[in-house]
Amino acid sequence: MDDPNPLGELDNLLKGEVLTDTVSRTLYATDASVYQALPQAVILPRDVTDVSMIVRWAAQKGIPLIPRGAGTSLAGQVVGNGVVVDVSAHLNHILEINAQEGWAEVEPGVVLDDLNRAAGRHGLFFGPETSTSNRCTMGGMVANNSCGSHSMVYGSTRDHILEVKGFLASGDEVTFRPMQKWEFDKKCREEGAEGDIYRLMREIYTDNPVRKQIRKEFPHPDIKRRNSGYALDVLLDTAPFNPQGELFNLARLIAGSEGTLLFMTSVKVALVPVPAPHKLLLCAHFSSLQEALLANIEAVHHHSPDAVELMDKKILDLTLDNPLQRTNRFFVEGDPAALLLIELSGEEEATIFEKAAGLTAAFKALGLGYAFPIVTGKEISRVWALRKAGLGVLSNMKGDARPVTLIEDTAVRVDDLPAYVEDINAMLGKFGKSCVYHAHAGSGELHIRPVLNLKESADIKLFRQIAEETAGIVKKYHGSLSGEHGDGRLRGEFIPLMVGAANYELMKRVKKVFDPQGLLNPGKITGTPPMDQSFRYQPEAKKVIEPTAFNWTADGGLLRAVERCSGSGDCIKSSLAGGTMCPSYMGTRDEKHSTRGRANALRAFLQGQKEVDGMGLDEMAGVLDLCLSCKACKSECPSGVDMARLKAEFMQYFHDQRGVDFGTRVMAHLPLINRWLFPFRQLANPLLSTLWLKRRLNGLAGISKERTLPTYSAKRFDTWFHRQGGLIDERPNGRVMLLADEFTNFYDSPIGIKTVLLLHRLGYGVVLAPIKESGRTQISKGFVRSAGVIAKHNLHKLKRRVTADLPLVGIEPSTVLTFRDEYPDLVPQSMRQQALDTAEHTFTIEEFLHREMKAGRILPSAFTDAERDIQFHAHCYQKSLSHTSIIKEVLSFPKNYSATEIPSGCCGMAGGFGYEEKHYHLSMKIGELTLFPHVRQTPESTLLVAPGHSCRHQIKDGTQRDAVHPVELLFEALL
Repeated sequence: MDDPNPLGELDNLLKGEVLTDTVSRTLYATDASVYQALPQAVILPRDVTDVSMIVRWAAQKGIPLIPRGAGTSLAGQVVGNGVVVDVSAHLNHILEINAQEGWAEVEPGVVLDDLNRAAGRHGLFFGPETSTSNRCTMGGMVANNSCGSHSMVYGSTRDHILEVKGFLASGDEVTFRPMQKWEFDKKCREEGAEGDIYRLMREIYTDNPVRKQIRKEFPHPDIKRRNSGYALDVLLDTAPFNPQGELFNLARLIAGSEGTLLFMTSVKVALVPVPAPHKLLLCAHFSSLQEALLANIEAVHHHSPDAVELMDKKILDLTLDNPLQRTNRFFVEGDPAALLLIELSGEEEATIFEKAAGLTAAFKALGLGYAFPIVTGKEISRVWALRKAGLGVLSNMKGDARPVTLIEDTAVRVDDLPAYVEDINAMLGKFGKSCVYHAHAGSGELHIRPVLNLKESADIKLFRQIAEETAGIVKKYHGSLSGEHGDGRLRGEFIPLMVGAANYELMKRVKKVFDPQGLLNPGKITGTPPMDQSFRYQPEAKKVIEPTAFNWTADGGLLRAVERCSGSGDCIKSSLAGGTMCPSYMGTRDEKHSTRGRANALRAFLQGQKEVDGMGLDEMAGVLDLCLSCKACKSECPSGVDMARLKAEFMQYFHDQRGVDFGTRVMAHLPLINRWLFPFRQLANPLLSTLWLKRRLNGLAGISKERTLPTYSAKRFDTWFHRQGGLIDERPNGRVMLLADEFTNFYDSPIGIKTVLLLHRLGYGVVLAPIKESGRTQISKGFVRSAGVIAKHNLHKLKRRVTADLPLVGIEPSTVLTFRDEYPDLVPQSMRQQALDTAEHTFTIEEFLHREMKAGRILPSAFTDAERDIQFHAHCYQKSLSHTSIIKEVLSFPKNYSATEIPSGCCGMAGGFGYEEKHYHLSMKIGELTLFPHVRQTPESTLLVAPGHSCRHQIKDGTQRDAVHPVELLFEALL
């Protein structure tokens, strides 16, 4: 009789977690591909013992297992209906680094960048580096045989793999490593599953006709990026079968096997010395794609580059829609049809500049290219960031027709690329389609993405037709259908075409001997289901949220805004990787609390997918609950997913359906409450620090007793201002309209006063904006329609008043940037243009001062020449919607002031988020990731600066250090 709850027994045995709820299964139903399948469960093993029990349990119950790392695979490798086993959560330890012998042993969940940080302390690193290096796992790299931009120098993961340990599907633990012929022969004599494997290997590689068919049908040996099916060709000339060959090592076969042969528990890899100390990027601009491909041949064959990466016009144009990547286009000249990013390195700086000059001269002599800027130093990382954002920015294409992962991983010889691309273009032209070209031109691999709408039956049909015809074209050039992204569900069907039917039968035998029941990641490489089924996209949303509070027209609707998420996982990086996105994931390391996890859940909720009907309002609210609304994803996510706005939209719908609890209502209407209570501030302020009041606020509004509550200022800022008639007179530098926002007005009056006095001393008259609040607190708590009313009221008051000559300037980043970011989509269409015009002339105080300093209207001579060291923490909205370099330059404007940004990400407070009891501990944990330790290590003589009201309070609560607003620093610096 079948066990009605086979997972219950396992849950009781494991130290790790067994997740069977609908939300968790939905989060793991997809990867970065176009596919989706709901798994039976998700397991997060704690250690090797857990893995052993999981594999044995699966063998006993006949339940498939799907090993998963970061879930960034592009071909559906970790999509299936079995049990997903996520090794990234706990199996992420570096077991040993042997610097003397040049190797490292790691668990499969170790992130590549983490390994390289540790190895870097010994002057070593792991050569293959993918564009996902800040979150991809070593297990995933082995499974896909990943390469990266520098494969011309470092090859693929397979070239560096020394040893793997893990479990066969039978539950037997094995180690695959290099072995002498006598060891190989001994293995062949063993009984059991491992002996069966070695006997099959001997049978294959001692059969001369089989050896010939492998050599004939597999990709050309000059193509180093090759990953179609099992790599049977790489063992052909090993020592048991060729006395002069390398030692036989089955670990090389495991590389690229996509978790179908072995459940890996550790991998030992070779490390290499860190690159030469000097390098540069020659960024060659071309008027056509073909011109770039011809230039690529010249560069690769005659100038020994470390890397040659291609970006075409379509992908370059899409980077304009991403705030962060737009700034990384600093080197682009004109409107190129294609770029080649060519990296050159050497021991001497002069040598690499000579190489760059020689390459540029060669291009010019061949009539190839029109601009050849050279990028050096820290700016190189910005160019590579632009290139690495390629996958994500493709999701910025408007509408349902988007560049799809289909033929994005083909590899041919470099000399064949121009003709190959012509064949691809001709094939796509036959269907009336175009595509995007980018990636690893120097090694013959291009990421080619045709633009298709997978919600339409005609394009779903084309999805298959294009794949089939591309496979034929690749075969024509003896290429590989997959260079590094693997076969997965996408390309498995075409392996017989690519390697021949006889070799495919060999692969099936290999799978059978390793995994007789077909339990390890079934449906990948062999027995693959049809590639045009199980798509993640549905034709229509269930329209559960209608009408929406925000205007989503620019995205094509709410569902399409959610579908911007490509699954590339840029949000699932640790705090060590830098950046701000995603603070809740950094604090929990839980997929559920990443931008990707939220987008996957919200997409399923909006689509009304039958298999996830169990995920109701409360479950969806739970997924969104820990989103801090920091807006980092709006800029750092290459796809520009604005989860803060999506959360606000959902929470408005949630409130409509469920009502609003008292605590949420208090936080949303805090500006109104402050207006009521401020007249009684002399009574209120002493009470705010008492345990008696904290306990009552905790019970009534869910505010943490651990928090220090902000006290009211001695006077309201706007009241003070209206009594200062002499400060709004005409001044030599013009006037500004200052926003007396809901935080400055009641809590930070002294900062508002100093802002007015600073501007006046610098030559600016000040007018106070005739508004009471921005709507920021309402948006943050899901009162979007209320915020819309406030926005309409404010724009009515500001109509024809905010201009280039009278800009709106704000002290608190979160409030003033609401005018720029949300207002255009909060107000009716009839007011949208006014909102956009107002946004154009709206600035943070730092942005305004920076503009005036650059224009020469504010001079360093206005400030002291005393020396001052400054460390500053920027507000998340400034990081997302402005640029922190502006703050750095403003704070460093006085002659001997030196400002450095704290690499802190989100502080963790996020307005009312960190004050709430249910969020307090996570809020403080996020602060402890980087910000708090950095502040504690900062000397008392160094001034701490933070523009954000809540950021300053978080720093005080977490470190007992005071931080000041930039205005306070500059005011004190005035002569």
